[in-house]
Amino acid sequence: MNLKKKITAALTAAALSVSLTFGAPVASADAGTIIGVGSVLIGASQKNAALNKQIRYYDESEQGRLELYDAFKQKYGVSENGAYKAQLDRVIANLTNGVAAVDPTIKEKPYIYFVSAQSSINAACSMGHVMMVNEGTFKNITNEDEIAAIVGHEMGHGQRSHVAKGNKKALQKYVIASLAGTAVGGGELTSIIAGVAFNHSVAHGSRKYETEADLLGFDYMVNTNYNPGACAAVMQKFVELEGKSKRSSLEKIFLPSDHPDSDKRRDAYVKKLFEYSGKHVTAKDGIVTVNNKILMKVAASDTMSSAERSYFVLGNLAAAYHHGQSKEAATVQNGTVMLGNQPIITPLAGDEDAYTIAERLNSIK
Repeated sequence: MNLKKKITAALTAAALSVSLTFGAPVASADAGTIIGVGSVLIGASQKNAALNKQIRYYDESEQGRLELYDAFKQKYGVSENGAYKAQLDRVIANLTNGVAAVDPTIKEKPYIYFVSAQSSINAACSMGHVMMVNEGTFKNITNEDEIAAIVGHEMGHGQRSHVAKGNKKALQKYVIASLAGTAVGGGELTSIIAGVAFNHSVAHGSRKYETEADLLGFDYMVNTNYNPGACAAVMQKFVELEGKSKRSSLEKIFLPSDHPDSDKRRDAYVKKLFEYSGKHVTAKDGIVTVNNKILMKVAASDTMSSAERSYFVLGNLAAAYHHGQSKEAATVQNGTVMLGNQPIITPLAGDEDAYTIAERLNSIK
């Protein structure tokens, strides 16, 4: 087997073992098992130049990102579910406006995306703002605000070019080391780099990047009509799923090696919501507090635990305080507790009634 095929085969096998949700870890490959170590016949500067050229091609050129887009569709398949496609269209459109409010550069390189045929709860943003969200995400997460929280995180990666930056490191490790002692250059070098770039095109490989994408995703969410509490809520869902399933059966999609733990990410979002509210509201273990006084214990619903649902109440309250609606009286309209013109909660079975919640909110807000 020639060098190109050996490297491509090894890295393809490694890439297929990597999960995609909220960014994927860089799989480890031992270049020494592929080729022997010898003299470097191609200068490091030439290799770096080829590397950077290929990264720019996929990340910046329209032709390059369309090639990645087509390659992903071929590799992962395209969902035939029209409802999922329509929902992703809507989420991307809404979040694009949210991103543009804080980062107008999105207009220069809009996202190209598709719903993959994969059944796991996964999403990924590649170089060139190429994005995929798995069909399994829509099947298992039915709340659109939570879908938006996932996609917003991926757009955070895209806006800061995390994948391109991560690929440079991966390519330097795999390509430059692997080519040591091998007389390869020109088109063949470029071809090998292209293969590695695709195989690691969703590998972020940095907890720093993951944390930054989380925070950016929150900033995008608060500039849409989505509930910013969904960011914490979806992390709570992940915590609960992790507790119910073996790590291997989840394909390590929630806790890959380059990600902070889901409970820590949830708590970071809760802190962001607290700050967004002007330090007035928070939630923990399903209990929502306002100005350090308990507002309510949120009941579970058919699809959400008490804790997960409480973060939506927290998001609504945080938005009300942030936008000055807390200066208005809490009222009940058609069964929904309102704070000014901001809906807070529509009580379900197990919750206190709307009038009791509104009265208490007025006394502590």
